[in-house]
Amino acid sequence: MVAKEEPVKLRSGASVSGTWPAEPVVAKVEGDVEDAQQDAASESFDDADYKKRFPHIDEAKVVQKIDWHLLPVLCILYVLAFLDRVNISNATLFGLEEDLSLEGNQYNTALVIFFVPYIVFEFASNALLKHFKPHVWLSLCMCLFGLVTILQGLTKSFSGLVATRFFLGLLESGVFPGSFYLIAMWYKRAEAQKRYSFYFSSTTLAGAFGGLLASAIGKMDGMRGYRGWRWLFILEGTMTCVVSALFYFVISDFPEEATWLTDEEREFVKARLYADVGHSKRSDPLTLKGVLNVLMDYKIIAGGFMYFGLIVPGYGYAPLRPSMGMCLALAMIVGTVSDLFRHRFIFVLIPTAIAIAGFIILLAVHDNTKVQYAALFLSAMGVYAAEPIMICWFNTNHAIWIVHVLVVGAIIAIYAFLAKDAPRYTTGYGICIAFICISVVADFVYLWGLVSENMRRNQCALAYTHDEDVLTAEQKKGMGDLNPDYRYIL
Repeated sequence: MVAKEEPVKLRSGASVSGTWPAEPVVAKVEGDVEDAQQDAASESFDDADYKKRFPHIDEAKVVQKIDWHLLPVLCILYVLAFLDRVNISNATLFGLEEDLSLEGNQYNTALVIFFVPYIVFEFASNALLKHFKPHVWLSLCMCLFGLVTILQGLTKSFSGLVATRFFLGLLESGVFPGSFYLIAMWYKRAEAQKRYSFYFSSTTLAGAFGGLLASAIGKMDGMRGYRGWRWLFILEGTMTCVVSALFYFVISDFPEEATWLTDEEREFVKARLYADVGHSKRSDPLTLKGVLNVLMDYKIIAGGFMYFGLIVPGYGYAPLRPSMGMCLALAMIVGTVSDLFRHRFIFVLIPTAIAIAGFIILLAVHDNTKVQYAALFLSAMGVYAAEPIMICWFNTNHAIWIVHVLVVGAIIAIYAFLAKDAPRYTTGYGICIAFICISVVADFVYLWGLVSENMRRNQCALAYTHDEDVLTAEQKKGMGDLNPDYRYIL
């Protein structure tokens, strides 16, 4: 029997705090009681409702189960992708530039070409992630970029290096945004930040581990006629390919497809996510109209500039490896407290202020090594702690990705610190400070946009009292963050 759905009236009680309205929006449904129970997960936004429907489920244990099945695998995937991306800097220490006769800015060009495919193929990659199961797409990408890394170790010329870097960028284009998207499909917005921070900060392990691994592999210089830099690419690429075969079986799919959850646990996870963000958009196709609608929203533009402003200092000035542990510690502390207070803005500003203080000291002080070293820690810690909070804030509010600003920022960053500017690097530090200031301005613009929209929706909720003025529950399901009952996290 097909249920007949009546219009839903918007009710008062909505909050600007980023949580759902205290009084739920209810749809009047007539029809088969059994059908209504099966659809209950998609008929209510009441946070308490799903807990009442699953009284025997311990939510904390389910979330912990998700953590163990999802995060370690994605972190290892990201670490290996990051290693394959940045090991070219270690390869230069073992003769890459001499063997390939690189001159002038050819090395910088090889770095830049990696980011170009991100612009062209990122949307396609995430669309394929939605079409295929995550364990298929991500493990396939992992295997292929591992293979390209091996081929990078066999290249004979600058053109060969550029070609392999291009295809490496192509195959890695969906790893970072795809992983963030998958995390967003499993966690509520108020509990996602520390997971994002942990995933994002896993690259600090790559920064520390990559140097040690390169140092060990470099000792193979001359073995079987291969230079040390070739062995670096070959062995790290081989490791990635081997791990990708294992990950085909262990990467988690979306909640409704997870085999390691019981049937009741799968329904519980779906219900708790629906209570937080409504209908899942993962099956919706990516269209040109949808892209244009995104670009017309100034909040989206502001969110892009928030991240863009931190990409340049993050990529432009590679921090010393001893700071990596402190970067991880600060990122996890700030992320955990941010989840605790269910707030993002202040916790973006605090590490951003730390970063800009560090860069100002580096710009001004040139005769005190200890102070400069301390400033290096501040700049690295601030940038690495602010970025995941910013990405989570934006991504969980809008469920879209802003990787294109990453690409543009990374290209600028590569040319910010040039050898001719050593040892003061005045231009590079000045560029970093300027872009951080752009990020801070964008933070305030984005916050203002969220507060204004939350207040407008609260006022509309009070004003709509007639059935003809409101949307049905089914219409609201497909609106995402445009749902009038949706409140942005601040």
